[in-house]
Amino acid sequence: MERRSGMAPTVQSSADIDPNAEIGARTQVWHLAQVRAGARIGEGCVIGRGAYVGSEVRVGDSCKIQNHALIYEPAVLSRGVFVGPGAVLTNDRRPRAVNPDMTAKSATDWEPVGVRVHEGASIGAQAVCVAPLTIGRWAMVAAGAVVTHDVGDFELVAGNPARRIGWVGRAGASLIAAMDGFVCPLTGARYEIQNGSLVESVEDGR
Repeated sequence: MERRSGMAPTVQSSADIDPNAEIGARTQVWHLAQVRAGARIGEGCVIGRGAYVGSEVRVGDSCKIQNHALIYEPAVLSRGVFVGPGAVLTNDRRPRAVNPDMTAKSATDWEPVGVRVHEGASIGAQAVCVAPLTIGRWAMVAAGAVVTHDVGDFELVAGNPARRIGWVGRAGASLIAAMDGFVCPLTGARYEIQNGSLVESVEDGR
């Protein structure tokens, strides 16, 4: 395991960390988690009990991957992403154990595709994100949702297949409609629709 700069990560003895994985400073890796070769995990992350991080997966700083979540390569998580317990990010368009001639599939018989999750987004417990797709900034995927299409910034999606049921702000609360757009009931931050997408109002944009 390669360590990135700063305070050493905390890794429980039962975790399985490949020597060629990189773990950032102050990151915590809990019991029975597995991090494969070539994975790069940023600083200040939490990798929960029994979680799986595939080879070459990229995880940004300050992410939380909860217990038994499965992150298959070549997924990319930007900083501040939350992945709930038992959530799955898949990587196979047409999953089969065997080829048409009943020979076992090998690594050369299929091409992995990934899920990209942008800054601040959250994926709820036991949600499934079916690659390839992108989850936008600060979006929220409800628990148990099955996501088969891209999710835009600040969208709240739920169901099977997942559909937009509302909007959320940076604080994670559902936004309330206002005369000139939407407002967060927790922070007062304002948002507006531009070209079909939700954006932060200029006075609140960061």
